[in-house]
Amino acid sequence: MQYSVKLDGFEGPLDLLLHLIQTYEVDIYDIPVAIITEQYLQYIHTMKELKLDVASEYLVMAATLLAIKSKMLLPKHEEDFLDQQMELDMEEDPRDELVRRLIEYRKYKYAADELKEREAARSLIYTREPLDLSQFEKEETAQQVTNVTLYDMLQAMQKVFQEKVTRAPRQTTIERQEIPIETRMEQIKQSLSVGGKKRFTDLFDKSSKEHVVVTFLAILELMKVKSINCEQQDHFSEIYITMIEE
Repeated sequence: MQYSVKLDGFEGPLDLLLHLIQTYEVDIYDIPVAIITEQYLQYIHTMKELKLDVASEYLVMAATLLAIKSKMLLPKHEEDFLDQQMELDMEEDPRDELVRRLIEYRKYKYAADELKEREAARSLIYTREPLDLSQFEKEETAQQVTNVTLYDMLQAMQKVFQEKVTRAPRQTTIERQEIPIETRMEQIKQSLSVGGKKRFTDLFDKSSKEHVVVTFLAILELMKVKSINCEQQDHFSEIYITMIEE
């Protein structure tokens, strides 16, 4: 069973890099290339594990990061101290071009977000008399966070794969069982309607890689059609999934 899916949630490699910089709270003008490269490659590996369509631009950026990392690790020639200082002053930091691209991308991304907020605010303006919408109000927890991104979902999937490797027996017999995504979507909805809020990791049978992949794709599809809601308290914390009442 093989799936090849291209997701609109990915806005490009610069978006992923900016997400990593914000998540790990590092200075965009002094990027720790070794750490960011390692985390970037982990995301690419997870995407490939899930058989997602990884665009070539992500691989190009991975090669760029490795090239920058290599340049920064190259040993300097032994020269007089003054000569070294002059050379460092004249030599451009290998990260400079990437930093310029990230800053430019961030500027346009923030501008786009601001325009989107204005559009959302404008869409709430009507000329008719206000209606009583109290019957549609939903109870919300005081600390509920609903802005779970695709990157958060991928990070949660990394934990699922790590637990699968840890718990997997050294010798086992696996019976191949193909599960259509539509069937798994109905199973997840049934589970949520009966059990209420569930942890993201509780929806996976970690003994089967096929089951893990199909379940993840089914969750993404349910998010896309607004059948489920994903909540996360903080970065790296557990993701909880609930049904959205029709």
